[in-house]
Amino acid sequence: MFRLDLGSARRSCDGIDRRSFVQLGVAGMASLGLPEVLRAKATSAQSTASSKSTSVILIWLDGGPGHMDMYDMKPDAPAEYRGLWKPIRTKVPGFDITELYPRQAQVTDKFSMVRSLHHDTGDHFAGGHRMLTTKDMGVSGANNTQRFPGIGAIVNREIGPRVTGMPGYVGAPHAASIGLAPGYFGAHMLGAQHDPFITGDPNTPNFQVRNLNLASGLTIEKLEDRRSLLTHFDKTQTHLEMHRTSQALDRFGREAFEFVTGPVAREAFNIGKENVKLRDRYGRNSWGQSTLLARRLAEAGSTFVTVHFGGWDHHWDLKKGYENYLPKVDAAVATLFEDLDDRGLLDTTLVVLCGEFSRTPKMNDGGNGGAPMSQGTPGRDHWGNSMFCLMGGGGVKCGQIVGSTDRLGERPHTRAVTPSNIHATIYHVLGIDPKLQLLDPSGRPVNVLDDPEPITELL
Repeated sequence: MFRLDLGSARRSCDGIDRRSFVQLGVAGMASLGLPEVLRAKATSAQSTASSKSTSVILIWLDGGPGHMDMYDMKPDAPAEYRGLWKPIRTKVPGFDITELYPRQAQVTDKFSMVRSLHHDTGDHFAGGHRMLTTKDMGVSGANNTQRFPGIGAIVNREIGPRVTGMPGYVGAPHAASIGLAPGYFGAHMLGAQHDPFITGDPNTPNFQVRNLNLASGLTIEKLEDRRSLLTHFDKTQTHLEMHRTSQALDRFGREAFEFVTGPVAREAFNIGKENVKLRDRYGRNSWGQSTLLARRLAEAGSTFVTVHFGGWDHHWDLKKGYENYLPKVDAAVATLFEDLDDRGLLDTTLVVLCGEFSRTPKMNDGGNGGAPMSQGTPGRDHWGNSMFCLMGGGGVKCGQIVGSTDRLGERPHTRAVTPSNIHATIYHVLGIDPKLQLLDPSGRPVNVLDDPEPITELL
């Protein structure tokens, strides 16, 4: 194996100093033992993807964004519920959003809003696992180990990149869920080759993907020699391998080689080529520039790009936190939809915006156990009984509101939706059968989705 070494990541909350890298299986495949070969076989099932060429940009609000302060305002509820900000009218009648989103108010005709999403847990890790894998499987803060592959990894396994030479699955500036990297974005039993490629922060001066080159001492010529060895190995092992497995390994090796040696990815990562004014519109911060980079990558041929917006655990001082964060979200999201539309990419790029759960409809007293307001303004605590998910582009119907919550925003009132339905909709857009099954490590087939029904109102 060889690696694209992307340097050291920050120490995660589990205390492990993680390295950001992509392991590309062009060389060293001949050293695989039987268990590895069997695992490779399990990941080589024939793709169920159709000829669709859509991509997904998932903007992940890590920590839990509050639905009643963003996209499901309750101006007639008691003060402790309705919160600190007023709703404003948007381009779509009846589709009101927070006054802190004036730019998104002008593009609500380009996206839809699911207001009745729920999974009913207020545990960060349980919520993150359910949103990114759809599975419960006992994951919680006390047992936060990933138990099932994240949706981006499954998409990468089924489709790979849309364009030769691009990584199929990317995290910008990194992929993390509740402090775990890649956390529930990871490939789990599918293998590290389906983990997201990590870009680093495109808002840094003179940004470039660090060490997008061969490992020390490995030249293109040596790499070609190792490819030849791998080809020889594949041919001599055909009596042991099913033909479909060989095809899968060949595909992975080919994609890895073209990614490392070709110009396509380097061009896509070169965010400096973007118009200065467009970069300003996205926002000169990590969130804005990562969103712009995601658009570049989707346009160039990456199939699933996740953008990490972290820090949404506002138990207190919500006013200060949201008046800092929401304008950045507004600029990035509104500009992304405008940019995709201007480039003719909106119909082929699905944008999804969500987090692991929402926040309590009733605000707390801002004291965090001390005197009321001693930590600043009131905040909101963990809540998974009513949540939102923004979905737009990629062929879904836009300007729609799916479902509603009750008078106080505490739970779905109409058209309750689960994470499985969100994933099924994404799979439908990508051309993947939502009834797809994977083989677990014991060889048992497991449904990717327990409920494979997409949100039909959006299709």
